[in-house]
Amino acid sequence: MKHLCSIFLIINSLAIQGQSLQTPKEFYGFQPGTKVLFHHQVVEYFNYVANTKNLQVKLFKNGKTNEGREMIAVVVGNPENIAKLEEIRNNNLISIGLKEGVVSGKVPAIAHLSYSVHGNEIAGTTAVSDVLYELLNPENELTQKILKNTIVIIDPALNPDGYDRYSSWYNQVANAVPDATPYGREHSEPWPSGRFLHYLFDPNRDWAWQVQKESEQRTRFYNSWMPHLHADYHEMGANDPYYFPPAAKPYHENMTAWQREFHVNLGEYNKKYFNKNNWLYYTKEQYDLFYPSYGDSYPMYNGAIGMTYEQGGSGTAGLVYEKPRDKDTLRLTDRAAHHFAASMATLELVSDQADKLVSEFVAFHKNASQNGVGPFKTYIIKKSGNEEKVIALTKLLDKIQIKYDFATSSKQFKGFNFSNLKEVTEKIENDDLIISALQPKGTLVKILFEPKTVLEDSNTYDITAWSLPYAYGLNAFASNEKINISTSKSFSWKPKYVISEKPYAYLVEWNDLNSVKFLSEIAKNKIKVRVAEQPFKIDNTEFKSGTLIITRTGHEKIGNFDKIIFDAAKKHEVNIQSTTSGLVEKGNDFGSDYVFNIKTNPKVVLIGGDGVSPTAFGEVWHYFEQQINYPISIITTDKFSNIQFDKVDVLILPDGSYSKTLNEKNLDVLKKWIQGGGKLIAMESATTFFANRDGFNLKTKKEEDKKEEPKEKKYADRNREGISDMIPGAIFNLKLDETHPLSFGMNGKYYALLRDTYNLENLKDGWNIGQTVPESYLTGFAGVKAKAKLKNTLIFGIEEMGKGSIVYMADNPLFRGFWHGGKLLFSNAVFIVK
Repeated sequence: MKHLCSIFLIINSLAIQGQSLQTPKEFYGFQPGTKVLFHHQVVEYFNYVANTKNLQVKLFKNGKTNEGREMIAVVVGNPENIAKLEEIRNNNLISIGLKEGVVSGKVPAIAHLSYSVHGNEIAGTTAVSDVLYELLNPENELTQKILKNTIVIIDPALNPDGYDRYSSWYNQVANAVPDATPYGREHSEPWPSGRFLHYLFDPNRDWAWQVQKESEQRTRFYNSWMPHLHADYHEMGANDPYYFPPAAKPYHENMTAWQREFHVNLGEYNKKYFNKNNWLYYTKEQYDLFYPSYGDSYPMYNGAIGMTYEQGGSGTAGLVYEKPRDKDTLRLTDRAAHHFAASMATLELVSDQADKLVSEFVAFHKNASQNGVGPFKTYIIKKSGNEEKVIALTKLLDKIQIKYDFATSSKQFKGFNFSNLKEVTEKIENDDLIISALQPKGTLVKILFEPKTVLEDSNTYDITAWSLPYAYGLNAFASNEKINISTSKSFSWKPKYVISEKPYAYLVEWNDLNSVKFLSEIAKNKIKVRVAEQPFKIDNTEFKSGTLIITRTGHEKIGNFDKIIFDAAKKHEVNIQSTTSGLVEKGNDFGSDYVFNIKTNPKVVLIGGDGVSPTAFGEVWHYFEQQINYPISIITTDKFSNIQFDKVDVLILPDGSYSKTLNEKNLDVLKKWIQGGGKLIAMESATTFFANRDGFNLKTKKEEDKKEEPKEKKYADRNREGISDMIPGAIFNLKLDETHPLSFGMNGKYYALLRDTYNLENLKDGWNIGQTVPESYLTGFAGVKAKAKLKNTLIFGIEEMGKGSIVYMADNPLFRGFWHGGKLLFSNAVFIVK
C-alpha cells in the first residue's frame, strides 16, 4: 500500500508538471502593464507557477513585512538541478568556505534577480511574471539553454508594503482611460510615496546594515544562497530612458578586474537587445559602485557580480505618461518590456560564462581567506566600557556572516588608532573583539572597517564614509599583522546586578541604548527618575555623569516597586546597583540640586507630512517604536495648528522644509509653548529654519567678502562645478562639552557623519555642545570649500527660552538607523536635557 501511494504521488506530480502553464495575461485576465497589479496578485501567480511546475520551481517564504505581506522568492532550474537543490546550495557555500564539508558535485551558476526594491518603481514587478513564464516556456530556446547550466532566483517585489502603497493609491485615482497629462492627478503621488518601506526607510540603502525587518529577512535568504550574480531592477525619473552597466565611477578600489570586465560584457549583451528594438539607453553615468549597502555593491563586496538597471518612470509615469522633455508617450508596458529584455540579456551572459563566473567567485573568497584584502589583517575593538555597543556590532556581523572572536588573554600589538589616525602600541585585553580579515568575507570586512575610504572619482551618488568603528562610537585599532592570541567565540561579560533588600535607591549606568530601553520600560509604570549631573562615588564605587538614580521615596504607593526595577534591569541587561543611603563619599548627595528630576514619560510628538523628508521622519519613528519601544504621537504638517500644546512635552521636527507649516501665527504659538516649558528638537534643515530668525539666537556664519578672479568654466564640466562645496557623507570627530546633559554617556566622543555644510556660528547665548574643530575631519569626501565652512561650526547646540529649550541638531544622529553611536545622544535630547 505504501508503494502504491508513492507511485500515485509520482504519477500525480508528473501529471501536474505536464499541465500547460497559463501566461500572465491568461492568469490575471489582462496583460501586466495595462493595469497596475496588486502585490497579492503577483504572489498568487508565483504560487500557481510553483505548484504547476513543481519539478522546475521551488517557492520560498522568507517572512512577512511590517504590514503583514508575504516576502517570497522562487528558484527556477531544470528538473535535475531542482531535484538536488539543497545539495547545490550547500556545495556553493562549502566551495567559498562559509560552510564546512567537501564539495560533492559541480555548482551551476546562480543568478538572483530582484525587482522593485523601491515600491513605486513598479515596472520591475510588472515585468517579473513574464520573466518567470518565459523561463519555463519549453518553446523558448534561449531560456531552455539558460536553465541547462544556471539556477535563477527571482524575488518579484522586494518592498511589498511600498509597492501596495503605490498600487492602492494609483488604482484609486487613475482615470478609466489613463491620462497621459504630466500634471494629472494620477501622476502626482502623495507623501510619503510608495518608494519606502513601512517605516519609510530606503531599502536600497539597507543591504549591509539590515536595520529594517524586511532587509534582514531578504538578506538572510540571499546569504543562505550566496548567488554569483545579483541584478537589481529600478526606475528613475520619467524623462530618462534606460540605464544598464557598465556602472559609473567611482568603483571601490577592491572591485576585482573580473567584476569590472563582467560589467563591460553586461553592456554588450544588453546593447544587442536594445539596439534591435531601437530603444534609447545610456551607460557609465550617475550610478556608481561605492557605497556598500546597495543592491549592486553589497553583492559585489560579497564576490558576486552586482548591477543596477534603471528605467525611466519612477512614481510618476503611471500607465501612460507624456514626457515633457520630448513629448514622447511612455507606457508601463514599454517600461516592463525594457526590464524583461535586460533580464534575458543578463541571464544569457550568465549562462555563456557560467563556469568562469563560478570559478572567479570561489577565487574571490579563497584569496580573502588566504591572503587578505588591503593593508590590515586584524581589527581590534576595545570592550571595556562599551559592552552594549560591542554586542550590537556582533549582532550585525552575525547577520552579514563576518566571523569574529573574543580575546581570552592579553597581548601587545602595534596598530592604527581609529580615533587619532596614528600608529600606536596598544594592548589586547580579555574580551576585546578580534576580527580577522583573513576569512571568506575578508573583502567585506576590509570595506566596512576601513578607516580611510579611497575615491577614484569624487562625483559620487551617496555617502563616502561608513566605517563601523565610527558608526558605533568604539575604540578601535587595525593591525597589518595576523595576531595570534587565544580566543573564544563567546563574550564573557554579563551585566552587574548588585541588589540589597529594599534599598534607599537604585543606580543605573547611562551609557548605551539598553539604558534608554530600561528607562522606557519603567516609564510605563510611572517610575520617577533623577539624574546625576556630575560624577560621584558611593559604596566605594565610582559613577559617571548621567547615572540614573531611582529613590524609594516618591514611590511609596507602588507596591511592586522593586520588582519593576529589577525586572526591567534584567530584561534590558543594564548594570544596576542598589545603595542604602543618599549620602555620597564624593560628589553631590541625592537631594542636591545637581541631581535633577527628569520627566520619565514625556509626551512626544513627531511631525510628518508634506515638506518633511520621509526617510528622516522614518528614522525617528522607527527609533521610538522598534528600538526603544516608546509611544509617540504623529501629527502631519497640515494639522500643526491643531496640536494641543498644553499636553505636549517634546516636539520633534525632522529634516524638512517648514516655511509653510511654521507661518507667523504657528511660530508664535510654538515660541510661547517653548517659553512655558516645552522642548523642541530641530533636526538638519529644520535647524537652519530658525537660523537668523527674529526671536532665536541661532546664526549662520558670515561669509567673507572675497573677490575672486572669475574662473574659466566649460559647459561640459557643469556636473562637477559644485563638487568643492559638497560633503556627501564624511566623518568628523566632534569636540563635545562632556559636562552637558546632551553628552551624558558619550565618554566625551562623537563621530558625526556630516552630509551638508551647515555653516552655523556657535551660540552666543546658549550651550554649544558639539562642534567641529580644524582637526575634526577623519574620512570621506569633503570638498575644499565644504571643509573650510565646517571649521569651528556648531553641530549640536541648545538655546534656552524661558522655561523651555530648543535642541539644535544640524547632524542627524539617527541616520539610516545604522549610526549606532548617535542613538544615545538623541535619547539624551528627548529624555535627559531639561
